[in-house]
Amino acid sequence: MAYKPVNKDTDYALILGASSGFGEAVALELAKEGFNIIGIHMDRGTGLQRVDQIIRQIQENGAEALFFNINAAAEKKRTETIESIQKTFNGSSPQKHIRVLLHSLAFGSLAPYFHSDPKERLTHKQMEMTLHVMAHSLVYWTQDLFYADLFRKGSKIFAMTSSGSLRVMPYYGAVSAAKAALESHIRQIAMELAPYGITANSIRAGATYTPALRKIPGHETIIDLALSQVPAKRLTQPADISKFILALVTSDESWATGNIFNVDGGEIITAYHSPFSKK
Repeated sequence: MAYKPVNKDTDYALILGASSGFGEAVALELAKEGFNIIGIHMDRGTGLQRVDQIIRQIQENGAEALFFNINAAAEKKRTETIESIQKTFNGSSPQKHIRVLLHSLAFGSLAPYFHSDPKERLTHKQMEMTLHVMAHSLVYWTQDLFYADLFRKGSKIFAMTSSGSLRVMPYYGAVSAAKAALESHIRQIAMELAPYGITANSIRAGATYTPALRKIPGHETIIDLALSQVPAKRLTQPADISKFILALVTSDESWATGNIFNVDGGEIITAYHSPFSKK
């Protein structure tokens, strides 16, 4: 594969979930390469201080930082944000466009399906919210960006999935369902946008010590198991994901689409059972 240079005047990366974890790492990595960053996040209080730091780091690399503090799963906010992006892009010469879209939203319900206390069981509202935020929102953002004519031939779409789409663990049922749905959405998007020269792929990261992982009850067991399974004997780092995505988006590769790329140091190939399958 040959290197495809970044045009600082036209090339933007839109990151859903840009203020922490994988989204933050990808935003900073792409900014170093010259991509302008559109960051979608939802923060308040001390979280906004972290966002300000991210914006400064992006700008220090000579890139533009357009950040929107919104609920990415809200239709009205999504519509308003895309309209704002259109206004920023309109009339530019050469024409600005979204060269990279990353879905890295990690907000869902961690509750068991069955519990002796009805108040502890996963509810219909919690299930719908988790699937909407962590899976279905990808479809709606992609549709709106496409029909706003913000993609171009060669644009690349990525969605962050996990081994939770294949494996089970306590409290993770709704998120697991969302990850499985997310992978399915990527395959459908890949098929329908292929005629336009737009690719879509899932990135299945290994266990990574992100804020999202730390919210999972029993995450210590997940970490211990991952360390025992990864041949290199370390957890996946956000930088592993950002460097992989950077390699793909700065290459002239255009034929890989609809895939699930395991970026986990070999964790998945040695994971024969759930960390909770044995007591």
